[in-house]
Amino acid sequence: GTEDEFKDMVRRCNAAGVRTYVDIVVNHMAAFAPGTTEIDGTDGTPAFSNLTYPGVPYTYDNFHPGCGISNYQDPYQVRNCGLAGLPDLNQTQEYVRNEIVGFLNKLIGYGVAGFRMDACKHMDPSDLSVIYSRLNYLEQSHGFWPFSKPFIYQEVIDLGNEKISKNEYTSLGVVTEFLYSTRIGEVFRGQRPLTSLENWGTAWGFLEQGKGLVFVDNHDNQRGHGAGGSTILTYKDRKAYTLASIFMLAHPYGVPRVMSSYAFDNSDQGPPADDKQVIVSPLADLDGQCQNGWVCEHRWLPIANMIDFRNTVGLAPVMQFQKIATNQIAFCRGFLGFVALNNDKTSDLTARVNTCLPAGTYCDLASGKFAGYKCTGKTVTVGWFGLADITIPANDDVGAIVLHYKAMVPLFPTLSK
Repeated sequence: GTEDEFKDMVRRCNAAGVRTYVDIVVNHMAAFAPGTTEIDGTDGTPAFSNLTYPGVPYTYDNFHPGCGISNYQDPYQVRNCGLAGLPDLNQTQEYVRNEIVGFLNKLIGYGVAGFRMDACKHMDPSDLSVIYSRLNYLEQSHGFWPFSKPFIYQEVIDLGNEKISKNEYTSLGVVTEFLYSTRIGEVFRGQRPLTSLENWGTAWGFLEQGKGLVFVDNHDNQRGHGAGGSTILTYKDRKAYTLASIFMLAHPYGVPRVMSSYAFDNSDQGPPADDKQVIVSPLADLDGQCQNGWVCEHRWLPIANMIDFRNTVGLAPVMQFQKIATNQIAFCRGFLGFVALNNDKTSDLTARVNTCLPAGTYCDLASGKFAGYKCTGKTVTVGWFGLADITIPANDDVGAIVLHYKAMVPLFPTLSK
């Protein structure tokens, strides 16, 4: 779409309570295929192989000297040489900084809420600090509180053995925690026991609480790029992926990001498009699930309901972590919510558990919706002292039970308001 269409989209999304976070690539500019001297940018402006980008404009002098990264344990190379042959911008230059700041502030003026900063490991934290410090406050006309700054999350791939550490960037904003994605994949693929999740968080080598953006997968590692390899769960591993997403949203560690993607058969495949290569919008069936090539994991019923769960339990701590079997666990979030997970492929989870909830009948949000005081899924009866007898069959479609105090089914629904 055009810039005006983007502005209009952001405006309409803000009016509907949906915030926009823009993926920003300012470490480098587009590369040129061998023998190519001119390419067109997304807006139709040309760029030339002598590193002239008149649409910005940038020239050869605004880039680091040409070199490639041959050693990722050498911070100088990583931050001053070209990533995968891409021309590396020199963010130490005031001119380059000002162009980046001007671009980001223009987007803030349009009403965006923040940015995903791509390839931050390839930029010096001191340069990013200067750039971030010059960003405007978010636009109050779009519903933001006064003096609100944009939410920034920075892509830094570090599983713990990199010379450039993810911890170098936490003072600037949230950082992508790729180790989280790797470890949660190992657990729900059965390579680690579910009971090992009792100390989930910084004890696993993750960033300090509140500093890590966490995810089951993202647009890179679901396709084998980035970090994690074959341990990464994707929509193609539907049950394990759903269970991992439920746990991510049930546990208080991290700033969670829910994936929403499209189907692919090879790692370079683009989104669904028509014969003219125009991207087609998702179509939804009667249950609201996406069709025509779109996956829309965020619409899967258990994952969508977990957003409500997380908002309901808020900052309540993990309590009563119950190890029912090696791959069967349950825990409470304060006295507000309860989750049970069965990752055993052959054994049912049948147990009396402490839900930490008041006595009553609750809607299981892993299997149904709770609306109008009615539940479309299973229900769980909680007795005195928060105890409940539950069963999660090994062949259950989801493998979980999710309860919270706001999803209590009243004894006489027709009399409830």
